[in-house]
Amino acid sequence: MRLLVLLLLSVAHAARAAAPSPLFMMDFSAAEPGKVPAGMLVLDGAFAVREADGGRHLELPGAPLESFGVLWGPAQKENVTATARFFGTREGRRFPVFGLSLNGVAGYRVQVVPAKRAVEILKGDEIKASAPFTWESGTWTRLRVQVRRTGDAAWQVEGRAWQDGKPEPAGWTVTWGETNAPIAGRAAVWGQPFAGTPIRFDDFQLAALNP
Repeated sequence: MRLLVLLLLSVAHAARAAAPSPLFMMDFSAAEPGKVPAGMLVLDGAFAVREADGGRHLELPGAPLESFGVLWGPAQKENVTATARFFGTREGRRFPVFGLSLNGVAGYRVQVVPAKRAVEILKGDEIKASAPFTWESGTWTRLRVQVRRTGDAAWQVEGRAWQDGKPEPAGWTVTWGETNAPIAGRAAVWGQPFAGTPIRFDDFQLAALNP
């Protein structure tokens, strides 16, 4: 019995050690409608908290048809992971584009591009990797992006996309290896309302990856 107890305690300790340490969380449930919560920095776009379906979220209007973003959370360099969820709709053959990034404005972004049926990793505006992904209009999609050090001069950028309400996949949807040291910067969400319809953002989370 003593051996079993020690084994269970060891497993629990390992699980706690492997779990990311929270750095920032925002679900907008207590945010004031019509505004952007304090501490978030709007890079461009008329972002505001809106109410729909019994809850609150951050929303980007469907016009103009440009690229817009909001920075949030504390600046981090490496060994960090971020998640958020996104809602958009298509309009005929027009689709929204949305993404989640780390390391500031010119950092690493995981981006869903429904018109390409793909999820991409970008460094700044440059596409570094791409993988197939089927997006469903009118549903929430979750994204995860993380940057972790893998060697003296090596980092792995990893992205994952999945439909909200389903279990988070075990594997990564898209990955890319970096050999230049990342620059410390804040997480961000991005939206390009090319469909002419609003894009919603919710459940922001940032966490440190434990060694």
